[in-house]
Amino acid sequence: MNRCAPHLMAALMLLAASAGFSSLPALAQTDQAAEAKPKVRQFPKAALRGEMVMLAPPMISMDGKADRLSVGARIRDTEDRLVLSGPLVNQTLVVNYVRDNTGQVHEVWILNGEEARQKRPGSSDTFFNFITDTTAAPVDDGKTPYSQLPAYKQ
Repeated sequence: MNRCAPHLMAALMLLAASAGFSSLPALAQTDQAAEAKPKVRQFPKAALRGEMVMLAPPMISMDGKADRLSVGARIRDTEDRLVLSGPLVNQTLVVNYVRDNTGQVHEVWILNGEEARQKRPGSSDTFFNFITDTTAAPVDDGKTPYSQLPAYKQ
């Protein structure tokens, strides 16, 4: 029996392979308009805004106060990929975070510039003014008669 020559078979396989690759879209090309504006993720309503510094995992500083990551805490970068806490040591990061039922930080999202501009509970630009018109609080010397003590509504 006469079979196809090996070089003819190799040429046919090469032709079929090149035809298959030529029909694929160019994966290296990206939409530049999509890269110009960072993607804004949706965060849970319970998420708070804070400034986190990773000290020695699982120890962190959240808004200048000592805090701790929970067991199994998840940290997501600006591209929404999971990252380990080790490479983040001594970095100051603007984050959204959620605490677990024990009060430890359980979920952390590192924010990109667009997300950091959005208002969120716990943002550092919220100021409260507790100053009243009175200059001094009333002082009780312990000798005030009962009838002259302030009355409170019940």
